Amino acid sequence: MINISNLSIHFGGHYLFDNISFTINSYDKIGLIGRNGTGKTTLLKIIVGLEQPEAGMITIPNNITIGYLPQEMNLNSNKTIYEETKSALTEIQCLEEKIRNVNQTIEEYTDFNSTVYLSLVQELADLNERFRLLGGLSLNAEIEKVLLGLGFDRQDFHRLMNDFSGGWQMRVELAKILLTKPSIILLDEPTNHLDIESIQWLEDYLVDYNGAVIIVSHDRNFLDKVTNRTIEIVKGKIYDINVPYSQYVKLRNEQKEQIYSAYLNQQKQIKEIERFIERFRYKATLASRVQSKIKQLEKLERIEIEEEDLSTMKFSFPDPLPSGKIVCEAKKITKYYGDKCVLHNIDFEIERGAKVAFVGKNGEGKSTFSRILSQNESYQGSLLIGYNVLIGYYSQNQAEMLDENLTVLETIDRIATGDIRLKIRNLLGAFLFSGDSVSKKVKVLSGGEKSRLALARLLLQPINFLILDEPTSHLDMPAKDVLKRALLDYKGTLIVVSHDRDFLNGLTNKTYYFKDKKIKEYQGNINYFLEKYKLDNLNEIERNNASNKTLISQNQDLSKVKSERLKKKKIQKEHNRIKKQIEKLENEISDIEIKLEKLGEFFASKEFIANIKKQNEKKQEFDNLSTLLSSKLEEWSSLNEILEELEK
Repeated sequence: MINISNLSIHFGGHYLFDNISFTINSYDKIGLIGRNGTGKTTLLKIIVGLEQPEAGMITIPNNITIGYLPQEMNLNSNKTIYEETKSALTEIQCLEEKIRNVNQTIEEYTDFNSTVYLSLVQELADLNERFRLLGGLSLNAEIEKVLLGLGFDRQDFHRLMNDFSGGWQMRVELAKILLTKPSIILLDEPTNHLDIESIQWLEDYLVDYNGAVIIVSHDRNFLDKVTNRTIEIVKGKIYDINVPYSQYVKLRNEQKEQIYSAYLNQQKQIKEIERFIERFRYKATLASRVQSKIKQLEKLERIEIEEEDLSTMKFSFPDPLPSGKIVCEAKKITKYYGDKCVLHNIDFEIERGAKVAFVGKNGEGKSTFSRILSQNESYQGSLLIGYNVLIGYYSQNQAEMLDENLTVLETIDRIATGDIRLKIRNLLGAFLFSGDSVSKKVKVLSGGEKSRLALARLLLQPINFLILDEPTSHLDMPAKDVLKRALLDYKGTLIVVSHDRDFLNGLTNKTYYFKDKKIKEYQGNINYFLEKYKLDNLNEIERNNASNKTLISQNQDLSKVKSERLKKKKIQKEHNRIKKQIEKLENEISDIEIKLEKLGEFFASKEFIANIKKQNEKKQEFDNLSTLLSSKLEEWSSLNEILEELEK
């Protein structure tokens, strides 16, 4: 479908890509992986035409359409969420306008035998068929399905885009891409903008997507669920295997071991040949054999060990000053944004040395509560910060808050004080900024490099209460592992907001679950929390939320459990009844559409032209069927809304 041939590009004095080639097939689901700064985002931009390579070419057939979601966008729209989403469906909207105009013109005609009239009828039939094929008949239902799947509530549909944060606006951009159904979808770190429920929905959507997908992501679970092929960028070259991420890692390690084993055997063979040549070079009786060995050596295709990027972040948090036993105590914390209550009467206490995880779907107040605890957000209630507590806060958009016009060195130098100023370059080196890279402007850094720089800023003072809100966003997998090891050794008090189970596993010893403006405390690490409810991953929590299941604690009385079961049975019964009605309606709608299609064919026939009586009859039949179709579609849409509510 798309052919990338001999692609090369230099960046910062080295090859970002060095003569790489590969083909994207029609139904490939590709995970594009590699260290931060290896060129994953650049490759997507080259495919979509936003950047040009120095050498090589990309061949894209004319009928191929591309949808691209970048990591960051400058969004500015005065439309509502629904209007902005629908604005992407330009062809459908254009068809709607044409159908209205043609219908209006037909209604004004009285000469049903004229060539123009028959031509208009045929045009209307063609337009309606194209409209149906593009999904125009179920357009509103499809828009609702995608927006709800990406985490919006129905009451959000008619709110203005500018009322929402950048992350939520990026969800709208993702919705627009999914609805236009391009031939290939390019997604650059899509899970950074989503909560677990939305990630799960997107996984299912992309698995069934009838087209190609390329995903840049550092989310192991997401890549394993969606992709069937992995392309890794390493030192300007690519490695391409038709398996998901985890299988790819295993196969690549096996490949490396095999290559290294073959390399050692070949080196042993070469040394033996060289020893023979050196020993018998001047012996006349063995001259022919020596020459044979020399030719054998010249013809030998030498195995080369792959050059790997083994550089990793190397850092540890400085030992902090001890704080009081109670680090933070919050009572009756309530937070409103306008009329919307996010948190209500929250009581929370954390002791020195605790390592706590905040989990739950987006919009439940995790980030808001983190900002309150870090004293970066107003609130109602009381908050007591303990003796000698020094707070360090890393927000979700920490990297975006960096001054893009400063260099890497200036970013650290401007806030460093005391003895740490003498160690700035060592600190930056630990975060993989060395040599000329410290002179890079922040605006040219990749998302992962910005995240590393923001983390480096946290080490400029000995913090003893660290609050991290989604710290792994944009970090590559090796960097996530290094950060986790540093946090395991951290001597202070820690709160981590994250949807990443791999990252939280073994890191925290207490979990707070955010739901319905409240928090619930669970002793133990994230695995204990999950095992308690027999959940195999955090996605299950969100599936339970989506289907409105109730987490039943062991001390609930039996009568309440029975009541819940009866309630669920009633809901299931109603769900099945509505579903049957929808299926019946869909069959009726299909029959009406077939009849309308046959009428369209009849309008173009000689029989229609020759029979005036039939012209009037068939036109009336066409109008009646069109009205009936509209009525059935409205009923279908309403029933689907009811079904969605029941499924929740």
